[in-house]
Order: sequence, then C-alpha cells, then structure tokens
Amino acid sequence: MNVLAIETATTVCAIGLARGVEHEVRILDDQRRHTEVLVDGIASLLNDMSLTPRDLDRVVVDRGPGLFTGLRVGLATGQGFASALGIDAVGVTSLELLAHGAHASGVRGSLVALVDGRRGEVFAQVFSLTDDVDAVSTYEVTRALDVAIEWGTSGRPVTMVGDGAARYADVLAPVPNVEVLSTTVPSLEAALAIGAVRAPGELRPLYLREADAVANFTTRQRPS
Repeated sequence: MNVLAIETATTVCAIGLARGVEHEVRILDDQRRHTEVLVDGIASLLNDMSLTPRDLDRVVVDRGPGLFTGLRVGLATGQGFASALGIDAVGVTSLELLAHGAHASGVRGSLVALVDGRRGEVFAQVFSLTDDVDAVSTYEVTRALDVAIEWGTSGRPVTMVGDGAARYADVLAPVPNVEVLSTTVPSLEAALAIGAVRAPGELRPLYLREADAVANFTTRQRPS
C-alpha cells in the first residue's frame, strides 16, 4: 500500500510517504509557510520515491487540534488528493501522533500530549503508554499552569510532549514528577502506520475553539 501523510497542525509543515515497507518523512518548513511549500514538497517526495499521485492508495491528514490556518491547508490538500484520485482519506489527531511517537521512542507510563494553542493556551490529552497507546481522557483546551498544578498535586510520574510542552517548559519542567521531551512535531511515522489500517472517513477539522481572527473581532466588538 502506498500512503501519503500530511502534517500541518503546528508551525511545522511535514509529509511522509510509505511505499510498501519503505517510508520517508520530510520536514518542509517550520515557519508556518504551509501553503507555499506543501504541494511542491509532495510532488518532490513522490518523484524521489518513483511514484506518481495515481500510485497512491490513501492519504492521511492530521486534522488537529492545532493552528487554524495550517489545519485548513492540510485538510484541503488531503481532500483534494482523495477526491481527484478516488482514494481513501484517513484522519488522525496531532495529540495521538505525539503519543504514538513517544511510545515508539520507548516512553511508558502516563503521558500528556500538548499542542501549542497560542493565546496562552494548550490543546491537551492524557494517554497511558503500555504495550499499546490508550487515550485516558478526551482532548481539551487548557493552560500549562493548570496542567502543572494538576500533575504536581497528583505526584504521579508523567511525561509531557509536543510543542505546547516545549513552549511552556519553564512552567512544566520544574514540577518534580514531570519529564518534558524535546519532541515537538507529531509523528509522521505514526501517521503512516495508523493511516494504513484505520477505516477511512470524512476529513473533519478538530479545531476545539474558534479561529484567532474571529476571537479578535469579537473582542474588538465587545462593548466596554
């Protein structure tokens, strides 16, 4: 099976391509230039692996949570490939990809995946990493300080991963039972693996909250 994975939920734009048992992952940009680099990056990777778009069997897209504009670019591109080529589309979440990536690197126990949501907020979800990766909470919008207080109060060892954990490492890392990983990009290897076996479906964005532009407009219009 030939599978294309698209990651645009964070500031990083990245892609992965699996051709049977072979796969390659590339980070195309880390400055939120998703629109400028994504399609050309996909074309280059397909060419380098001696494939054409019509050789693809399915496309996997990180549907969030993450940055509003980046998600729209990735989902629109993925849906475009699926519709034009008549192939399956599979949605994955940025938080589960971070958890699976940590699991593949050997992390076990409680893990909190954190994606930077800007405005001082993070998108968070708790996982249990044993032989498998199991979500033990739903995703939510919260603040790094609240995460630090919750886990510091519990006293239970926990690993935190994602660009949200990295951005607020000064808040999270001082908690004695917390370990902050340096990994910030949702795992494309995990996206390829999950995407190859997950049932296809409609690509729906997981925003969790309104876009920054809407929030800013609402704030400006709010009466004093």
